[in-house]
Amino acid sequence: MVTLIKNGTIVNEGLSFAGSLLIEGNRISKIIRESDFDTPDKYREAVESIEAEKSVDATGMHVMPGVIDDQVHFREPGNTQKATIASESAAAVLGGVTSFMDMPNNNPPTTTNEALEGKFAIAAKESMANYSFYLGATNENLEEIKGVDTKKVCGIKVFMGSSTGNMLVNNPETLEKIFRESPTLIATHCEEEDIIKANMAACTEQYGEEIPFEMHYRIRSREACIECTRRALDLAVRNRSRLHILHISTADEIEMIREARKLNPMIEGEVCVHYMWFNCNDYATYGSRVKCNPAIKTPEDMEAIRRAVKEGIIRVVATDHAPHLKQEKQNNYTKAPSGLPLIQHSLQLMLELSRKGIFTVEDVVARMSHGPADCFGIKERGYIREGYYADITIADLNLPDSNTTSHPAYKCGWSPFEGMTFSSTIVHTFTNGVHVVENSALTGERCAMALEFE
Repeated sequence: MVTLIKNGTIVNEGLSFAGSLLIEGNRISKIIRESDFDTPDKYREAVESIEAEKSVDATGMHVMPGVIDDQVHFREPGNTQKATIASESAAAVLGGVTSFMDMPNNNPPTTTNEALEGKFAIAAKESMANYSFYLGATNENLEEIKGVDTKKVCGIKVFMGSSTGNMLVNNPETLEKIFRESPTLIATHCEEEDIIKANMAACTEQYGEEIPFEMHYRIRSREACIECTRRALDLAVRNRSRLHILHISTADEIEMIREARKLNPMIEGEVCVHYMWFNCNDYATYGSRVKCNPAIKTPEDMEAIRRAVKEGIIRVVATDHAPHLKQEKQNNYTKAPSGLPLIQHSLQLMLELSRKGIFTVEDVVARMSHGPADCFGIKERGYIREGYYADITIADLNLPDSNTTSHPAYKCGWSPFEGMTFSSTIVHTFTNGVHVVENSALTGERCAMALEFE
């Protein structure tokens, strides 16, 4: 298939320019810049002369590399009543996300290479977006970690804080070995378990079973995050590990990462979209709908996270997409699970922050597409370049009445953004050159591939 995307504003590598893209098969074969022609008329003549089996008019729209989300929980296997790889990858491409990396806290947990292969097999049949999966670390599976296929497995996930089942890695000797011997990137969830337990005990003594949701960021406190992140950074500096700290939620952690990177430039960090949209003042309004781990924290932390993303201290913006059933989330504080479904709206949310002047559109692309590709060493994705895979999202940034938040595609059927109106919408998505979303609806076509890592 030869596809022409014509007359859009292409956003790539810090620039926005008028142009067109030619896709042949699953690759970008040509980038046609209007500025390369003497006049606009000559440019249009050249574009119109191209013979293509399919043509998409992107006039008035922004053409961007597809978003790469490095942290999702698609719940399969084990909790398919909440989500499946099929349902959530469909929501992903509707939101312009063309690649995802899925976490290992399934039921049973993905802590063996055999279990990993099972997830790859499901995705090969069901996924709408490109995919990879983390192997989960435990106190006992170092040999599995050492045996991962580094060309297809995105990383090792280490829960250094609260977790479920046997995935909390709290043995100091084991942590040291993982940081010393892992053959690939180590992604950490950093919250100090003992601090959280003490805070929870104090709140339970004060409130009993009816703890206000406003206490969430005090229970899962900034101190719990800071202390655990300090340990992770120390391990990474001493062992020269390739460390990626997930869902950073405090200003202090950003500064700690900045300093640690001077000693080990292989240290990276990620922030998630909800930490740049909500803050602790929103618990009173949204309650369980914004309960997540780590907790959403203060307005000052939110502003610091936005600055870090703007300045490139943090190069990766993701979602930690974590769907739960609506009836589960309607429980009281102690019973309502933590996690938010986000992936369909993450790009819209970042474009909304761009509209407010917090980021440029070029910043959004740098942190949601380029940054993940660079951090993980993803082969031939994350950029609009000739010869790269044609993972493309096309967005209209000028729709003041757009409100795709009302009918989310998540299997769980709800979104923390319900009732909000965003001024952009995702109109088209291409995955490996295949038109999977057209005019904001699924086409029914699918051409997902396993991600490859350099």
